[in-house]
Amino acid sequence: MNPNTQINQLLDRVERDHRVRVLFAVESGSRAWGFASPDSDYDVRFVYVHQREWYLSLDDQRDVVEVTDGDLDVSGWELRKALRLLRKSNASLLEWLGSPVVYREDKRLANELRDLATECLSVGRCFQHYFYLARGQYERYLMADRVRLKKYFYVLRPLLACRWLETRSQSVPVVFQTLLDATVKEPEVRAAVETLLQRKKLAGEQEAQLPDPVLHRFIESELHRLQPLAASYNSADTADVEALDHFFQTVALAA
Repeated sequence: MNPNTQINQLLDRVERDHRVRVLFAVESGSRAWGFASPDSDYDVRFVYVHQREWYLSLDDQRDVVEVTDGDLDVSGWELRKALRLLRKSNASLLEWLGSPVVYREDKRLANELRDLATECLSVGRCFQHYFYLARGQYERYLMADRVRLKKYFYVLRPLLACRWLETRSQSVPVVFQTLLDATVKEPEVRAAVETLLQRKKLAGEQEAQLPDPVLHRFIESELHRLQPLAASYNSADTADVEALDHFFQTVALAA
């Protein structure tokens, strides 16, 4: 079965079983970033709204839906949860909203959410998220005798996101090639990343190699350079809570 068809059937099942409406559903992870391996899973992420009565309960209720089916990993956040995270410039949600692979969406509401994300963007919060993600992934995966190809990108992508945010008050591009083109000008580093990128697209998820000295020097240098900047950023909220409340109330009351 075509993966898109299977994904949409799963989303239909989610809507029926949980009595919700999916506002948008996108690809996340390597297939959205543009360096999926032939055997990469599909990481489908979505935001949904319940029927109005669900929001009138006194009890807290589960605000996440998760479904797996073979190589499909499908997970969604309830709208109120998503907006609370948007208020804090949650990087994962920002990437969902910027994904180039859209499986379904209420175009008007999805675009309103994208506009809200732009208005709420906190460069400081995003920068700190990506910096500490890069550092953590480096320490966990790149200090081994052999390094899985995909783990390099789990460090390189957030590092390049930090480079992007140094000079722009804009959400980080989801597509890795766009990010690479905008942030890496050093010829030796660029060549090493491009070579790795082509290998990653052809290799299995588990393929590993000896550490690349060019990439390791670059990563270690950037982590050292960016550390003071990460510490200096103000990570306070910049969100217009009233605008988020209005969006939530409009959508939830109409559900």
